[in-house]
Amino acid sequence: MNNSENQRVADAPSNNWVYRLLPVGLWPYAQLARWDRPIGWWLLLWPCWWSLALAVNVRINVNLADPDPLTGPPVILVVFAIYLVLFLIGAIVMRGAGCTYNDLVDKDIDAKVARTASRPIPSGRVSSGQAKAFMVSQALIGALVLFSFNWFSVYLGLASLIIVAIYPFAKRVTDWPQLVLGLAFSWGALMGWATIMGALSLSPLLLYAGSILWVIGYDTLYAHQDKEDDALVGVRSTARLFAENTKPALVMLYGGAVALFLASFYTAGIGWPAYLGLAIGAAHMGWQIKVLDIDDADQCLKLFKSNGHFGWIFFAGLLATMFEILL
Repeated sequence: MNNSENQRVADAPSNNWVYRLLPVGLWPYAQLARWDRPIGWWLLLWPCWWSLALAVNVRINVNLADPDPLTGPPVILVVFAIYLVLFLIGAIVMRGAGCTYNDLVDKDIDAKVARTASRPIPSGRVSSGQAKAFMVSQALIGALVLFSFNWFSVYLGLASLIIVAIYPFAKRVTDWPQLVLGLAFSWGALMGWATIMGALSLSPLLLYAGSILWVIGYDTLYAHQDKEDDALVGVRSTARLFAENTKPALVMLYGGAVALFLASFYTAGIGWPAYLGLAIGAAHMGWQIKVLDIDDADQCLKLFKSNGHFGWIFFAGLLATMFEILL
């Protein structure tokens, strides 16, 4: 296809930087990696950054109680900044690799769904072999990031690949594929803590559990876009499962997430600004539920994307706690 309009995908914004800056020949690969839809890697990144910030807060508190110049605040803040960048790179490339893998597995289903039929593989703009090579190249960059951390974190990160491999098949066998996505997308809640502490404890486990519920909630919103097509092709989801009971289900999911986040903060001994950030974030969750119209696909997408704002609010509370300790 020579017409650049025919190189776009139906479910991505047409004014994205991908289409303004990249050569047309690279568009299909950018679409496979979802570079034209950054919300996905932001949602993958947030549990990483939350966990990292939580661990740094704890580490600073420990050092202030028992000072050690080798692990004092200046050192830990430099490490924090470096790890923020590494997790950002890792989230972008591993989300891209995961989406490419998902598109390879789902190519036959995508061809039957209006929103996804224009994606690079079902539309024939990228072959399966080219997509596999691109997936491997992204995974190799992710591996470079992973192997820059301690060995406990390396093994922990490799363990997540089992869940990632299972996810595309979940929608075929269970009404809860969003749970499997939650297990995968929340893994960063373990990783961030592990890179600083070299082990896990109750606080990151509670953060992980809360993040899983959050992911199920926001991906249910996303799945409501495709519920009619999903029913036709036999794809299962929590959107179809909850149906008209989606709002009560979100109350339980988001409410459970907030409760687990509170427990994570408490067990970590975190300061008051984090609780304030979480309270504001909880209000944002409540707004999502209040305004939701499950039959308005455009609104469901907007509410799904708004969870990126929740991530910023949560993270800002943890950063404010860090500065409150230091100042």
